[in-house]
Amino acid sequence: MPIYEYKAAAAGCRYCRNGFEIMQGMNDKPLSKCPKCRAVVSRVPSRFLACVSETPDEVAETERKLRGFEKEGMWSHAAELADKAGLEDRAKDDYKRAGHEM
Repeated sequence: MPIYEYKAAAAGCRYCRNGFEIMQGMNDKPLSKCPKCRAVVSRVPSRFLACVSETPDEVAETERKLRGFEKEGMWSHAAELADKAGLEDRAKDDYKRAGHEM
């Protein structure tokens, strides 16, 4: 069963003002009222969050490239790669070494 997100169209309780999720069948009618305070609600588009899973080989290859860039003093390249790989702290350090203000 999919999970749908709803939010109050105007004033509502804390539950629907902040938005809430509810599991519904695909053929169920969308909610029109908050289940708690009965305020008018509307369905909002969900943000799709993908789970990206890297294999150990991909992680090792990224690490090898990062070390190579850092060894050669190619801080901007290293920072960009670290940023793409989700290595936030390492990316920040490499950006600073490249002379970028953080």
